[in-house]
Amino acid sequence: MAEFLKQIENVNNSVNGFVWGMVGLVLLIGTGILMTVVTRGFQVSRLGHWWKETIGSLFHKNVIGHSREKGSISPFQALCTALAATVGTGNIAGVAAAICIGGAGAVFWMWVAAFFGMMTNFSENVLGIYFRRRNQSGEWSGGAMYYLADGLGRKKGCKGIARVLAVLFSIFTMLAAFGIGSMGQVNKIVANVASAFHVESLSSVEVFGGISLYNVILGAVIMLLTGLITLGGLKRIANVAEKIVPFMVVLFVAGSLVIIAVNYDAILPSLKAIFVNAFAPAAVVGGGVGTVVSKVMTQGFKRGVFSNEAGLGSSVMVHSNSSVREPVKQGMWGIFEVFADTMVVCTMTALVVLTSGAYNTETGALLEGYTDATLVGGAFNQFFSWGNLGEKFIAVAMFLFAFTTILGWSHYGAKAWEYLFGSKSVFVFKIVHICTIMFGAIMTSSLAWDISDTFNGLMMIPNLIGVVTLSPLVARITKNYVSRRLKGKNEKPILSYDDEIQKEAEEALKNE
Repeated sequence: MAEFLKQIENVNNSVNGFVWGMVGLVLLIGTGILMTVVTRGFQVSRLGHWWKETIGSLFHKNVIGHSREKGSISPFQALCTALAATVGTGNIAGVAAAICIGGAGAVFWMWVAAFFGMMTNFSENVLGIYFRRRNQSGEWSGGAMYYLADGLGRKKGCKGIARVLAVLFSIFTMLAAFGIGSMGQVNKIVANVASAFHVESLSSVEVFGGISLYNVILGAVIMLLTGLITLGGLKRIANVAEKIVPFMVVLFVAGSLVIIAVNYDAILPSLKAIFVNAFAPAAVVGGGVGTVVSKVMTQGFKRGVFSNEAGLGSSVMVHSNSSVREPVKQGMWGIFEVFADTMVVCTMTALVVLTSGAYNTETGALLEGYTDATLVGGAFNQFFSWGNLGEKFIAVAMFLFAFTTILGWSHYGAKAWEYLFGSKSVFVFKIVHICTIMFGAIMTSSLAWDISDTFNGLMMIPNLIGVVTLSPLVARITKNYVSRRLKGKNEKPILSYDDEIQKEAEEALKNE
């Protein structure tokens, strides 16, 4: 087993170095900048509007009310399911890992990636709604594979390469569902639960290759829970997500604010470290100046994408199941998704780690006895120390965050499988996905994390090629929406690539 895992690690390192090299990072951030420009800075220029249409509309029945349409969910359920997949270990262990490797400055680059990532996610969702169609079961299906095949594929001479990219994206999505959507999440759950709720009688029993019985039992329990929910389809996943996600985000942010408030005198020094170390990293991050800055940027961008998934083309697969008809409306939920995930939750995690002293910004030293996987729990323990309550709180939060991520990614992988093999055999993928959970429970932390990074990067490349080549269409759809909805002009709405769906959507808008 040890030799097998070593071979996987060697192959993964080679692929990871390529996809997360300069080309991948330039493509990632460059796409966000491009979409910000072509939409005229929509995330800033229309800040009040998208805020009103997302968080400001949560009490509207058409936003939170459950859809009776087959395979369709409410905009709020789509957001919660997307956040279920994005708000995961990347927000806790991922932020801690970025700081441990790249220093406090990595947080700044996470913010940069998120700011431009808002418009990348917006564009993905606009294209997802525009190019979606109904599958054999009458349910909505959308995603990068469809806007690659039917969007890029309609351009002269691009039909062949578009189909190849669509197939590659689908394959990479299924692999990512096993990495970020299974093994990476489970690995962090097991590490935190085993540390916070230590059971010596189980941890001391070695099953094989240094793997404890405790890890195996935890993996089996997660497999069972995942199967009970994911095999029930998207509506069951969405129902679970809309109940857990708001609760866990509010609870985690509230707990974080308590820690930050207690250490209020360290807030300004921590913020200073974030901004200063982004361009002049501390000596603890070894290497020459250019190499060091590159390392800090890379960690920020990688962990930012791992957290909010903007640019991967993943969340669009659940946003496409929304009951909305306007592509831009669901695009605005994509903006809010990135904002909530990175600007709120990740920032809370970073400030907890930095203000509590869990990570020393000058020496790079961690709290004694903790790793990047358990560092946030240690930071919470500095205040909630009675009975290791802080560490236990984070272990529970990590479980909820990571478990709901597994649920969301099960849907993503299923949609990729559906594109390749049809909707009738999706059950096969779900079973395989559930089985991979055990590998996450027994893998080393670094390997599970690195595999997730690699699969993320592989998804990113074909998806962003599609977004960039279709950027004029996104600009046209956005301009059309602004003209009609904000300026009151009488223009024909641009809602779908398909004439029948366009007519159906137009009728639905008239009846709103």
